[in-house]
Amino acid sequence: MFATQALPLRRDRQLGSKSLFGLAWLVSLAALLPLGFILWITIQTGWETASALIFRPRVAELLVNTVLLEALTLPACIALAVALAWLTERSDLPGARLWSWLAVAPLAIPAFVHSYAWIGLAPGMHGLFAAMLVSVLAYLPFLYLPVSAQLRRLDPALEDAAASLGLAPWRVFLRVVLPQLRIAICGGSLLIGLHLLAEYGLYAMIRFDTFTTAIVDQFQSTYNGPAANMLAGVLVLSCLGLLALEVLIRGDARYARVGSGAPRPVTRRRLGRARVPALLLPLALAGLGLGIPAYTLARWLAAGHGAAWQAPELAAAFGETLLYALSGALVTTLAAAPMAWLSVRAPGRLQRMLEGSHYYVGALPGVVVALALVTVTVRIAPLYQSVATVLLAYALMFLPRALVGLRSGIAQVPVELERAAVSLGRRPLLAILSVTLRLAAPGVAACMALVAMGITTELTATLMLAPNGTTTLATQFWSLTNELDYAGAAPYAALMIVLSLPLTALLHAQSRRASGQ
Repeated sequence: MFATQALPLRRDRQLGSKSLFGLAWLVSLAALLPLGFILWITIQTGWETASALIFRPRVAELLVNTVLLEALTLPACIALAVALAWLTERSDLPGARLWSWLAVAPLAIPAFVHSYAWIGLAPGMHGLFAAMLVSVLAYLPFLYLPVSAQLRRLDPALEDAAASLGLAPWRVFLRVVLPQLRIAICGGSLLIGLHLLAEYGLYAMIRFDTFTTAIVDQFQSTYNGPAANMLAGVLVLSCLGLLALEVLIRGDARYARVGSGAPRPVTRRRLGRARVPALLLPLALAGLGLGIPAYTLARWLAAGHGAAWQAPELAAAFGETLLYALSGALVTTLAAAPMAWLSVRAPGRLQRMLEGSHYYVGALPGVVVALALVTVTVRIAPLYQSVATVLLAYALMFLPRALVGLRSGIAQVPVELERAAVSLGRRPLLAILSVTLRLAAPGVAACMALVAMGITTELTATLMLAPNGTTTLATQFWSLTNELDYAGAAPYAALMIVLSLPLTALLHAQSRRASGQ
């Protein structure tokens, strides 16, 4: 009897996996469109011309700038995020809940608004260290969120066992706690690394040259497609290197807890005399990441005397931004779901190749994704300057955000629950929807919030692909700042923050809810 039941069960699982593989393949093919576009331009250009465009001093300079930016920013973000997460989640830091919220709040401020704020305060702020400082302040929450959430979920019994063996507290942290934060650190670092590769507005204002700023400048100034696409090809290789490093460090370990009972609540460490010095870290980060933008925006809003708030374009830009953000978040999350499940439940070489095709596109600047879609929609499908094309561009650009969030949420759901549902007669796809995704709902909501925030501040692809007459908060802000109308741009920046704040609050709330707090 058991043998006759096992065969249909195994066949159902195989059919479910094949269905998800098929969906993941479709998304991967769509994600490969920009890469295909770059290769097509390379072939048309010819190897002699392409090599001359790649192997030149300017490319070496951009590569050094990009590597230095990654090498300085990522370790600083990791150290600050881990320290801040430990203070707010594992110590008796006064006002820990408030500091936790303030650590996430900078996500509501677009990266190019951070640079706008700092340039408004210190007009001579340019170069590598200025770019690193603003990048850390803008992107630190991408690491703080997963690390703090993971700290809340850890079972302190392992730490107690290590302490009982005579290990000092700092050794317990390094040998027991830190290894269990590996997935959270790798996922957050990957998101930050991809953003550093793809960011344009922040570095354009700071006047720090990266591959992305060079690509956009190349298109805007000389419309030299081959030269810009060769730079994009080097950028793709940089992304692949980052992906390979993340996969190597992440490994295959599982961190879901299965067993009777629940983990004991964590006893917060007493800081004692270190309490006052410990407060300096969250206070400094909140002051630099929130205080500076708030001060600069208030100053420019006061300088405008309220006239900019009466512009009819303001309400239209707000409505269109909200509509695109919600629609794009839904489409992107649905597109990333099959690959997220395969990455956690059926890891393997093929799956990792598919996963890499989902990730690499997040490192491309929006202008490259947009140009690839322009080529396809003009020559093959008559969808140029349509809402569908804009949503496809958003889905491709923000797949990494959705995939990291979904992967983390699914990884926290024990696979045994999913298998139990299948053994009781549920079809595999229904079991995934009714059990896995239902339990991973906090992660799903969080990744949708992350995608929506990204769409709210997206600039280049919207400018190139949106239907005529489309105005968003980001495009209007950028247009006014290019005209040096900082007072006129301030209301658009303020509305982007207002629109992102509820999403940031949702992200923070879901992060705490996922860990039972």
